[in-house]
Amino acid sequence: MIKVVRGNPTPEELAAALTVVRARAATAAAEPSDAETPRDAWSDPSRIAAAHVPRPGPASWTRTYWPA
Repeated sequence: MIKVVRGNPTPEELAAALTVVRARAATAAAEPSDAETPRDAWSDPSRIAAAHVPRPGPASWTRTYWPA
């Protein structure tokens, strides 16, 4: 239900406002939710952690970023 709180809109103005509200509601209903949207592989943080972990040692800092 929509209620006009302030002002006195003409029927044309009210129809235009309702059209915008309905269009936005239809667009929001048509968009997939976050659970349905597949995650891109490049933005998945687990792909970084899934790689090998460098062994500790004096030069391990050089291997922390680049895969071997």
